Amino acid sequence: MDVRYVEANGRRKTASARVRIVPGTGEIIVNNKPMEDFFGREASRKRVLAPLRATDRLHAVDVSVRVKGGGESGQAAAAGHGIARALVKSEDDGSEAQQALQATLKSFGLLTRDPRKKERKKPGLKRARKAPQYTKR
Repeated sequence: MDVRYVEANGRRKTASARVRIVPGTGEIIVNNKPMEDFFGREASRKRVLAPLRATDRLHAVDVSVRVKGGGESGQAAAAGHGIARALVKSEDDGSEAQQALQATLKSFGLLTRDPRKKERKKPGLKRARKAPQYTKR
């Protein structure tokens, strides 16, 4: 990494995360709190760390994340998506290192933005797809 820091955005459902990575020791700050305090569930923490583990950079970079919107799971996925995109941007454009990093992250599915969103409720139904109980007589 030849620049001081790299910024990228990640999204999932209604959550949006702005990620900044700098060379460092592996400290991860989410909304000015340590990641362990911000994300209570272990699954959420694993989702955030996935790109760093996949590329063996867990203790090589410090990560700062500003996340808003959505719930805990969506925010964690948005943060992970942003970290993956920032890692790719951190390498020189078109370099072999960048292509290898991109291939690794893509094989783990970490660069693809999950397009699934909440389906809207339809008229005449109780929820998006749940219909009222049918009575024959």
